[in-house]
Amino acid sequence: MPTFSIQNFGCRATEADAASVRQQLLSRGLTVTDDHSAADIVVLNTCTVTASADAQAREAVRKIHRANPSARIVVSGCYAQRAPEEVAVLPGVALVVGNSHIAEIPTIVSRPVFPKASAVNFVAIAEIAEPLSLARAPAKILTSDIFASAALPLPEPASGDRTRPILKIQDGCNHRCSYCVIPFVRGRSRSVSPAVVVEQVRDFVRRGAKELVLSGINLGSYGRDLSSQSGLQALVRRILAETEIDRLRFSSIEPQDITQEFIDLVASSNRIAPHFHVPLQSGSDRVLRAMHRWYRADHYAQRIRYIRQALPHAAIGADVIAGFPGETEDDFARTLELIEGLPFTYLHAFSFSPRPGTEAATLGSPVNEFLIRIRARKLRAIGTLKATAFRRCQSSTWHNALTLHRNSEGWTECLTGNYLRVRIAGTVPANRWCRVWVTERLNEIASEYSLLDISDGTASPEIRQEFASGIC
Repeated sequence: MPTFSIQNFGCRATEADAASVRQQLLSRGLTVTDDHSAADIVVLNTCTVTASADAQAREAVRKIHRANPSARIVVSGCYAQRAPEEVAVLPGVALVVGNSHIAEIPTIVSRPVFPKASAVNFVAIAEIAEPLSLARAPAKILTSDIFASAALPLPEPASGDRTRPILKIQDGCNHRCSYCVIPFVRGRSRSVSPAVVVEQVRDFVRRGAKELVLSGINLGSYGRDLSSQSGLQALVRRILAETEIDRLRFSSIEPQDITQEFIDLVASSNRIAPHFHVPLQSGSDRVLRAMHRWYRADHYAQRIRYIRQALPHAAIGADVIAGFPGETEDDFARTLELIEGLPFTYLHAFSFSPRPGTEAATLGSPVNEFLIRIRARKLRAIGTLKATAFRRCQSSTWHNALTLHRNSEGWTECLTGNYLRVRIAGTVPANRWCRVWVTERLNEIASEYSLLDISDGTASPEIRQEFASGIC
């Protein structure tokens, strides 16, 4: 059987899509390799949220084709959905598959060979029926109107060899932020039914998962499209009641969905990671209006402060855009002031990137690119200071942490519920619980640890008091 490699670019949702494709290819008998240069088929699942994301994908295609000219490259995801013709002419690309047809990739590439492509053609899945051969650009294109998708295709759960698997329970977005192209490549908001989600969580637990990340393009809107009107909070309560998953974690949630009730739910259970990623984008109300964001700076600040009040040790992250068209020095100063005054533990700063088809791409008064870079650098510097301060304030605290795959001679990396990466002494298998004592010795490795596997729920209170040492 042919070998394949797969690489994902972008958010948790695209990562979940790539994991599903990977698992389905494995179930069809293909062999996976981490080495693109040794693979018969290379799947690149792309992002298109910024121009740099597009450039990163194009460079990956060129690099892989140079190293492995015989590989058949499949480009899927958001970039493939937005600009398929642009991707199709890249050397080595055999097939371009948009989000509208990403579930069809395993069926196509598990055939003996790819269809020959002498010109760029938009095709339906039924048309890709003849034996496949190595395509020379331009490639075949498989995409359609993403807004015609009435339901969210059910992803196949990833294999149990992954620590902290991602379960995509929602896709698409009904908002129209003026800078964002994602609704046009992901479609309207669609949710997986609660009963199906619960069964998928059970399946992950059977496969050995201890922490599960619930993800979506607009996760807070989960369930609003369902006839039952089951929202995210109701789903989480059901997961906690009907499954044995040790810990749930959420991907990004919009500020208007971070209600006091939702925060209280997270605070009420030690099975929910105290970790909130709440996009900010700007601290200027004038810019927020131009962005078509549904909140204002004071509203955002109130939600963040309540998180800190209810969960003093929670991780709180945010996305911020530097250089939105028309952003003045005063606007940017307001953003800096807001961020400095809020208890963030990390920050993702982005330089504004005009996306084709969005309102912001045609707005006047663009900010000078050099000035954008300076502002983004200032934001990242504040993010670094916030992260360092949080790590220091967590010194001399206990945490349940999950071992990750990253290790070396003498240490193993773990992740705490509040998103601290720590190291414990020794080489420990991934996906094991341990109890860690966080120290401030950033360049030392604590010498003692004990494992605590609580996935089967049988650990006694005495066992739960056996602690391991760790460091940030």
